[in-house]
Amino acid sequence: MKKILVTGVNGLLGQKLVERLAVMPDVQLLATGKGIKRHPDQFQYASMDVTVPQEVDAIFDWFRPDVLIHTAAMTQVDDCEQQQAACYAQNVTAVESLMRAAERFQTHFIHLSTDFIFDGEAGPYKEEDTPNPLSYYGYCKLEAEKKLMQCTSPWTIVRTILVFGLLKDTGRSNIVLWVKSNLLQKKPIRVVTDQFRTPTLAEDLADGCIRLALSGKQGIYHIAGPDFMSIYELACRVAEFFHLPKQLIQPVDSATINQPAKRPPRSGLCIDKAIQELGYAPHTFEQALRLMQEQGMG
Repeated sequence: MKKILVTGVNGLLGQKLVERLAVMPDVQLLATGKGIKRHPDQFQYASMDVTVPQEVDAIFDWFRPDVLIHTAAMTQVDDCEQQQAACYAQNVTAVESLMRAAERFQTHFIHLSTDFIFDGEAGPYKEEDTPNPLSYYGYCKLEAEKKLMQCTSPWTIVRTILVFGLLKDTGRSNIVLWVKSNLLQKKPIRVVTDQFRTPTLAEDLADGCIRLALSGKQGIYHIAGPDFMSIYELACRVAEFFHLPKQLIQPVDSATINQPAKRPPRSGLCIDKAIQELGYAPHTFEQALRLMQEQGMG
C-alpha cells in the first residue's frame, strides 16, 4: 500500500489525480487543499495551506506519506508579476516547507513546474536545456526547482505546459474552455499568433504524475501534449472541432495585448524521455477535445 499525499486538489490537475488515485486498490490517498473540499467525489480530504509550515508539518506527522504530488501553486502569470511577494510565498517558500517535511519521512517529492522557466527562443525544450525565465512566475518556479534539487529525500520535477481539461467546479477556466465559451456566446476573441506551445490534457498530466509516483523514478521529466501549435491555431482547432464561428477569432501579436508579464514566444516541451522511460502515451489535441466532449463539454 503506497500512501500518496496530493496538494491543490481543488485545481484542474488535482481533480484529475484524485479521480484516478481514489479508486486504486494499492494506494491510500490523502487529498489536500486550501479551505473546504470542493470536489463532489468521495475521498479522504484535509485542509492544508502550503504557505503555513505548521499546517504542513501537522499533515505530514499524521499521514506520513510515501509520495507527495505537489500541484498547489500561484499560476496566473500576470498576477505573479504584480503580486511578487504572494508569488514567492506560494511558489518558493511553500516548496521549502514541504521539502523539510518530506525529508523527515523520506517522502518522494514530485513537484509540478513549467515551461515558463525557459525564454522561448528555441523550443520545444528537452529536460537538460538551459532555463532563462522571462517573468517573475518563471523565476520563482525555477528557484523552487533549484531548491528541490538539494533535497535529501527522493525528488522528481515534472515540467508541463498550457494544461486544459474539463473541471467539476465550473467556476474555473482554461484556454480551451475560454475559447469555446466565448465563441458559443458569439463574442469575438483576440488570440496571439506568435506564442507556440504543446498544450497538455489534464488527464495525460495526471497519468504521467501517477506513473512517476508508482515507479519511484527521479529526476526531471517533461509531461505535455504531442502537438506543437500557436495559441491562435489552438483556438481555430477548438472552433473547428465544435463547429463554432472561427471568424470571431482575431489574430493578434503579443505586443498588442499589453500583458504585464512577458511570455516565452516559442516554448513547447519534448516528451521523448517520458514516452521511453514511463510508457507515457498522451492524447492528440483532437483526441483530447473528443474526450472533453464525451465528459459533457458539448
